[in-house]
Amino acid sequence: MQASEFNKKKKFSEVSGVSAYVESRIQIRMNNRGLYEEVVNAPDNFSLNSLVEKVSPHLSSVVNESTIAKDLYSGVDKINNDERIGYYKSLLVGHVVEGDYRERASSGGMGTWIFKELLEKKIIDGVIHVKKNTDATSPILFKYEVSRTIEEIQAGAKTKYYPVELSKVLELIKQNEGKYAVVGIPSFIKAVRLLSLHDHVIKERIVLTVGLVCGHQKSSKFAEFMGWQVGINPGDLKEIDFRYKLDNCPADSYAIKMIGEINGKSETIIKPKDELKGQNWGLGYFKTLASDFTDDVFNETADIVVGDAWLPEYTGDSEGNNIIIVRNPLINKLLTNAMQEKKISMSEVCVQEIFNSQASHYRHTHDELAYRMHMEKIKKNWYPENRVIESGDISFFRAKVQDIRMEISSKSHLLYEKAVERKDLEYFTRKMGVLSYKYKLVYYMMAIQNKGLKGMVKMIIKKIVS
Repeated sequence: MQASEFNKKKKFSEVSGVSAYVESRIQIRMNNRGLYEEVVNAPDNFSLNSLVEKVSPHLSSVVNESTIAKDLYSGVDKINNDERIGYYKSLLVGHVVEGDYRERASSGGMGTWIFKELLEKKIIDGVIHVKKNTDATSPILFKYEVSRTIEEIQAGAKTKYYPVELSKVLELIKQNEGKYAVVGIPSFIKAVRLLSLHDHVIKERIVLTVGLVCGHQKSSKFAEFMGWQVGINPGDLKEIDFRYKLDNCPADSYAIKMIGEINGKSETIIKPKDELKGQNWGLGYFKTLASDFTDDVFNETADIVVGDAWLPEYTGDSEGNNIIIVRNPLINKLLTNAMQEKKISMSEVCVQEIFNSQASHYRHTHDELAYRMHMEKIKKNWYPENRVIESGDISFFRAKVQDIRMEISSKSHLLYEKAVERKDLEYFTRKMGVLSYKYKLVYYMMAIQNKGLKGMVKMIIKKIVS
C-alpha cells in the first residue's frame, strides 16, 4: 500500500496504534480536535510496510471478526455460537462480592477483578490497560500502561471515555518478557489479534484479551466539554471520573467528577450526568467517524467480554452490575470456581438477555451500518469492508435518524473547535442545540407514526391529567 492510499483511508481508522508499531514512517499524534491521527512521514508514492494493511482493522478485508473468532474458539469443548454476540462458553450477569472492586468500578467491578485473579494465580505477569497519565506536563489525561501489581491494576479501574492508542505499550511488551492480558474496545482487540497473526513475540506475550462493550469512541474534547460546563476552561481540566456512582440512584444515573483549575485554584466538582449536555449517547457528540463503520458490537474476538448490565432488573441497583460473555475455557473455570467460593455473585442468563442489554447499540452499530455504507457509496467515498452488506433498505425515519446522527457527530468537532477559538461555550451549545432539536423531532414523528394520531392525543392527555 502506498502512503497516498493509506492517507485516503485513514479517516476511518479507530487509531489503535498497530500501524505505527509495524511501520516506522507512521507516527501517532493527537490533533487539535482531540483525536489521535496517523501521520505518514513519507512521500505519497512511498510503499508502506505490507503489514500495515494486514494488521489495521479497517484495512484488513480478508480476515474479519468471524474468521478470527472461528480459529480461536470453534474448537472449544461445548462452545456455542450466536450470530449477534458471537461464540460463548457461558453468559453471566452480576458483580464482584469480595473486596472493594465493585465500589471502585464503573459498574459491577468484574473488569478489574478478573485481572487481579489472573495475576494472583500467576496466569499473567502484567495487565495492559488504560490509566491516568502521570505526566503532569502532558495535556493528555489517559494512556495505555502496564500494571504488574494488584494496586497498580486497581489504579486503572473504571471506564474512560477518552482516546488512547497502543503503539508505545506494544513496544514495551516487545522489550520485556512475560505473559500479559490486554483490555480494549472491539477494534483494538481485533487489531491485537491481527498483529498476533504476524508477530510471534506479541502472540506469545499477549495471552489473554478482555473486551469491552463500547457504544463509540469519544475525542478528548468530550471530557473538556464536561469540564467547561462547570467552569473549568479548556486546558485546565486535570482529572475526570466519567462514571462516579451516586448513592441510592439507578446505575445509569451516575455523575461526572472533575478536578481542574478555576480562577487559579484547584476545584473538585461532582455533577449528575443528566445535568450536563452531551451525555445522550444516541446524539454522538465528539464521536469518531470510525465508530460508525464497524459491525462488532459484542467484541467477538475477545476471550472474555465485560459490559454494563443495562437491563431493567439490574439498573435499579446503584452499585452496578456487569454482563459477561466468556469464550476462553480457562477463564470460564476461573469464574466457576469464584462463584462457588462466593467471591463473585453471578447468574447464568440466556443469549436474549445479553442482547437486550445492548439492543439499541446493536441496532445502530450493526443493523443500520448498511445504510451508512450505502450513503458513502452514493457519495463515491471509500469505506471499510464489513460483514454487513451495504443497503439502502431502511425506513424513512430511521434513515433520518442516521443522517442526523452523522451530522451531529461530524459538526460537534468543528463547532467545538470554533467555540474554543471564540472562548464562547454558549456558541457551541446553541449550535448543537439546533441539531439536537432536529434529532428529537424525528423521534417525535416516529412516535406519531407508531402510535397513530389518536394514540398520541391519548398519551398527551394522560400526561396533562397525571
